[in-house]
Amino acid sequence: MPTQGANGGVGGAAKQVADHASSIAKLELELAILELKKKVVALGLGIGLGLGAAIFALFMLGFALAAVAAAFATFLSTWLALLIVAGILFLLVGVLGALALGSIKKGSPPVPEQAIMEAKMTTAAIKS
Repeated sequence: MPTQGANGGVGGAAKQVADHASSIAKLELELAILELKKKVVALGLGIGLGLGAAIFALFMLGFALAAVAAAFATFLSTWLALLIVAGILFLLVGVLGALALGSIKKGSPPVPEQAIMEAKMTTAAIKS
């Protein structure tokens, strides 16, 4: 005949295991939340620093283009040097815009056509 210990037998042990499992699940949830907060803070800091770097890169590009215009201005009129740099930038914008438009047309509509086709083929194979 099994004896009931101080914990109340099998029912008490099962309750104790369930309580332990519940507290372990709560602790794991707390750990996940703390880890997520830490990662979100690091991600936010990284995004902020990246935006700062992008802003300074934009200023750097402006100064580099001004230096190119100043170099042209040593042997050309200032207005002509600035116009040449603006023309170069205009060509660059046109090429990048055309490439972007082609890439957008290639990627739209954003529907996984191959995956849909495979799913239809799988469904047809299962039905037959």
